[in-house]
Amino acid sequence: MKKSRLATLVTAAVLTAANSTYAKSIEYVFYDKEGIAGTEVIEQKGSKVTGELSLGWNNRRLNLKESFTIGAAKMPEHLYIEGISPFGAPVSEEFTLKNGVASWQGSDEHGSAKTSEAQFYIPKNTTLAIQTQLVKALIADKDHSIGLLPQGQAQLHKLDQLTLQQGDEKKTVYLYGVSGLGFTPELAWHDEKGDLFAADEGGWFAILRKGWDKSHLQELKERQVAAADKYLQEIAERHTHTSAQPILISNVSLVDVEAGKLLNKRHLLVENGKIKKISRRPLKLDNATQIDAKGHTLIPGLWDMHAHLSPNDGALNMAAGIINVRDIGNTHENITRISSLFESEKIIGGDLFRAGFMDRESENAMRMGKTADSLEEAKEIVEWYAERNYQQIKTYSSMEPEWIAPLAKHIHDNGMRLSGHIPAFMTAEEAVDAGFDEIQHINMLFLNFMGKIDTRKKLRFTEIGEHAHELDLESKEVAEFLDKLAQKGTVVDATTTVFSSMLLREPGKVDPEFADIANHLPVNIQRSFIGAELDVKPEHRDDYDLSADALLKMMHKLHEHKVTMVAGSDGIPGFTLLRELELYAKSGIPTIDVLRTATLVPAQVMGADKYTGSIAVGKNADLVLLEGNPLEDISALRRTALVIEGQNLYRPDELYQALGIKPFHPSVPFELNGTTTIAAQAQ
Repeated sequence: MKKSRLATLVTAAVLTAANSTYAKSIEYVFYDKEGIAGTEVIEQKGSKVTGELSLGWNNRRLNLKESFTIGAAKMPEHLYIEGISPFGAPVSEEFTLKNGVASWQGSDEHGSAKTSEAQFYIPKNTTLAIQTQLVKALIADKDHSIGLLPQGQAQLHKLDQLTLQQGDEKKTVYLYGVSGLGFTPELAWHDEKGDLFAADEGGWFAILRKGWDKSHLQELKERQVAAADKYLQEIAERHTHTSAQPILISNVSLVDVEAGKLLNKRHLLVENGKIKKISRRPLKLDNATQIDAKGHTLIPGLWDMHAHLSPNDGALNMAAGIINVRDIGNTHENITRISSLFESEKIIGGDLFRAGFMDRESENAMRMGKTADSLEEAKEIVEWYAERNYQQIKTYSSMEPEWIAPLAKHIHDNGMRLSGHIPAFMTAEEAVDAGFDEIQHINMLFLNFMGKIDTRKKLRFTEIGEHAHELDLESKEVAEFLDKLAQKGTVVDATTTVFSSMLLREPGKVDPEFADIANHLPVNIQRSFIGAELDVKPEHRDDYDLSADALLKMMHKLHEHKVTMVAGSDGIPGFTLLRELELYAKSGIPTIDVLRTATLVPAQVMGADKYTGSIAVGKNADLVLLEGNPLEDISALRRTALVIEGQNLYRPDELYQALGIKPFHPSVPFELNGTTTIAAQAQ
């Protein structure tokens, strides 16, 4: 029976009155390893919600204010966000929905769309309040699935529930996963009303509603992590093709990174995860997984020498042909758990090498690892990492310069290498003389000639942007420094893409370093490429563009002076490393040497070249099949057609689709245990 008009008006009046009097305030605390890293307060008065976030880690400070009005189906009808991004760029974003027309505009994006049904606008710069509202809208939806603006579809998955007790108070909380935004579902705990209660942010931070003791975080984290692992385990079960028989690759061109040449029409046999035979003549084997690789090129599995791993990174890396990874800074708990998951093959991931992360205690300290208040305490930390079989130590920017020489000796005496950021008020050359075996980040090379910079602060970015192009790379001073790096065998892990991206990004524009691939990625990942990171003033725009070009010139100089270089990402797994190699080639480094920075050289640096890093009989079958020849066109690295890790075969198109990514190239078919896989079409 339909309601009368009078009844409808009365009901609307009651609801309006209820909304106008409804009010609540919830505060959340962000915890890092050492204590409180930030807070957010969410307030609701009637249909209006406001949130204010303040969060800091080392030299980064994120401050955002948001306000929105809740309309039909618990969707925001008007939203406004303003603040400062972690690296200092201003943030401004507004959304309105009126008469069936949605429109949005801000410092990075603008657009509009007619919408006949409720769709949830996802802001590019978001805080907890709007994330919570999305979960509430999904709970309220009959199918728990709603369309998104600017694009996409979100789905809600209820994964777990738990009743907590604190004193006389009991609270039941529910673990929800929201898929459709990124590579894997976003997980968090919510209460019976849908309000956020707690979340673990991959070891970087933990979020908990104020008033509840942080002791509850451990159980909540364990159950959240278990749910996340289960999702990744299901991906591994579906997309790991294990050959119980030998693997025979026929008619392939093979890149010999040791000899520096391409070998055509080769046939390669893999047995028990090792390369058994490489032949000029066809090999015949009845009981084998057969791969006809005609028209394809085989390269050694790639290395990423600068990662901060999370469990889902393994599948992203594998799809890109990255089999060996060095984690350069993480919590011990996180990285040992990931290592165990990779080794057991419960989730997808290759071989893992670990660097222990440490810093001097300060307000700018990086707290993912361990912090020390004295040199003696720093030495004890070194011993702690050595006892747990870490291969090297990475230091951060707050380290005392006078600690470096004795600390380096202690690290070397414990059988480890020393790398890191150059400490504040120390030059790169002084660090190398004191015992640094490796330098992280290309900006540190430029800062060597700019005086003793406080590298704990954003100066380590802005000074490069404004002045890197002023350095005379043909000078005697630069040549002598680079020659010293070469003579001492000091390794450079440049992560050039990260800095090129930072310098070139502008408000409202797509990051030029990822413009070619952005439309393949999930909506929130795409949008992360839009806009500036640094607050670059108009008068410095040309300086930043010229300095980005100077980064490439420095890369070429490193190669010219025979400095040992290893490729690392420090960004989105898989994609950033491939772009890094493209930039090396763009700088003028020969493509065979570019490939070596991500294959043979990292294996040598990590002492693993006896069993990996090149394609040779007796070595591990760490192999990547590409469409095209990377020695002629380095972008062929993006066209992975098959990845082989021992007896496991991975189809990149399958993996990408499982992670919400449009594939770049169809995988080659192969016959596994009597069944031929069919190549999917790249979209």
